[in-house]
Amino acid sequence: MPTAVNTATYAAVPIGTVPTTLTINGETRTRAIEPWTTLLDLLREGEDLIGTKKGCDHGQCGACTVLVDGRRINSCLKLAVTLDGAEITTIEGLGQPGDLHPLQSAFCDHDAFQCGYCTPGQICSAQGLINEGKAKTREEVRELMSGNLCRCGAYSNIVDAVLDVIGEKA
Repeated sequence: MPTAVNTATYAAVPIGTVPTTLTINGETRTRAIEPWTTLLDLLREGEDLIGTKKGCDHGQCGACTVLVDGRRINSCLKLAVTLDGAEITTIEGLGQPGDLHPLQSAFCDHDAFQCGYCTPGQICSAQGLINEGKAKTREEVRELMSGNLCRCGAYSNIVDAVLDVIGEKA
């Protein structure tokens, strides 16, 4: 592939790509990214972080929710090159088997998933709303999590799990 010299870094980058530095789950990475690559596709295909799910690919289901600088976003709607310098946290960055994040433990304790497909996005969205500090009541959690769909209908258990973790922080 032809390369060009990037004057900012003096590094050779493939023509048609943009050098982008992202901190993903605590690890800083500089990549040459095609400008049309969504954050979702970069995470799943470029970084092999497959916990983030591709649902509707239109920002309507929330399955692709990740945290960018602590705020929740639909990664299918965000171009990766626009996040140069950002800190990205995926479900893999929140916790791992044997060292679960409190939300992951609460989802298990409250049986807040059925098929599990939406769970990574639900958990990342829940962490984002906790970071925002806006949700204190069941109604507020339901409203602020309404962009994350669950086809199995585990909504009441999801809200219970989120409220359990919010209660621990209060």
